[in-house]
Amino acid sequence: MTDTGAVLGVDFGTSNSAAGTVRDGAARLIPLEAGGETLPTAVFFDVETQKMLIGTAAGEALLAGDEGRYMRALKSLLGAPLMREKRMLLGERLDFIDIVARFLAQLKEAAEAATGLRFDRALSGRPVRFHGDDARNAQAEIDLRDAYLRAGFKEVRFMFEPEAAALANRDMLAAGDLGLVVDIGGGTSDFTVFRSDDNGIDILASHGVRVGGTDFDRKVSLDFVMPLLGRGSDIRHAFGGDTHAAPATIFNDLATWQKIPFLYAPDSRRLARDLAQYAVEPARLARLVAVLEDELGHDIAFAVERGKIAANTGRVGLIDLGVVERGMDVTVAAAQIGAALDDLAQEIARAALRTVTDAGIAPNGITHLVFVGGSSLMGVVEETLCPQFPGAAVHRGSALTAIADGLALGAEAAFVLSEDGGQPPSP
Repeated sequence: MTDTGAVLGVDFGTSNSAAGTVRDGAARLIPLEAGGETLPTAVFFDVETQKMLIGTAAGEALLAGDEGRYMRALKSLLGAPLMREKRMLLGERLDFIDIVARFLAQLKEAAEAATGLRFDRALSGRPVRFHGDDARNAQAEIDLRDAYLRAGFKEVRFMFEPEAAALANRDMLAAGDLGLVVDIGGGTSDFTVFRSDDNGIDILASHGVRVGGTDFDRKVSLDFVMPLLGRGSDIRHAFGGDTHAAPATIFNDLATWQKIPFLYAPDSRRLARDLAQYAVEPARLARLVAVLEDELGHDIAFAVERGKIAANTGRVGLIDLGVVERGMDVTVAAAQIGAALDDLAQEIARAALRTVTDAGIAPNGITHLVFVGGSSLMGVVEETLCPQFPGAAVHRGSALTAIADGLALGAEAAFVLSEDGGQPPSP
């Protein structure tokens, strides 16, 4: 390692992560694995090798049917008491901060191997709001900071993710222009109103809400897949002829990326068997039993995600559930996806409008809408937001990497400001 003063910009995302640094005055993303500039934010505890795999290798191990435990959307757990609960994984008692730290440590190692630099400091992105609750929101940053320190970084600063994206897109604004970053990530939606100035950008307002792509997946799964596993089915009482609806919680959790691993505990499997025993439609609940017994929750989640993306392209989306039952699938059209996600899109639009109001700007004063984040590519998002800002041109450049680019650009300045007694770009 030749440079101990380098700062790594890290976009630790719910679904994907990226890292970058500045070279010759320009942001450069660092390849963290072969084949791309982004790294799936996923881990797999492989029983056979007794190792924790990350990124694409983690997903491949799951799909190959390797014995182990797969986890995704770990970022969504930040701030919850669950983050500091210990559990046995590969013979070790680990909490979720340990797991995030090991992911970040491998990311750090990959970045150092690719660049020949040593990164002791990181500028990390973070949502404007991890949670609506102030205490949990503050705890989430504490959790993430602890994970970076356990990963081997000596210092970490934070920057709001949409502000990093604004920094990366500053050159698209001319004098007098006003940009609105719409950052729809896996777990949150974040917004920044900005304009360019001689020092880079002038941030007028930022706001966020806990709605993102994993919520889109959850809604599609609940509406189109979970009924096939018994959601909404009638369950007979053990005594007498009355019935009640199957409890919603088990289906809600099975449709939620970060909660899936916890459903493989004995009590959840026992509940599913009890529901199947007394179900009016036992075949549906028998599928639920099989999904939990065979640990197929993530296979279903991936199938839902693929079907959602396919429908978003204008084709009919196919949710292939052959892993549950041979020949089973669900077809969803773009209009059906749009209708299912409309309430979430409206919530995102309200948050965007609040950001503009907080900036003291009329909606028609926004000249540029900058969409970033993988879930901003959903058609329902653009269809809902664009009419709210009739004077704005739409930009989608670097939707998947703009945050990492901005963090790389802001990394050195974050620590210079701090060392000079100024305020680093931490909320």
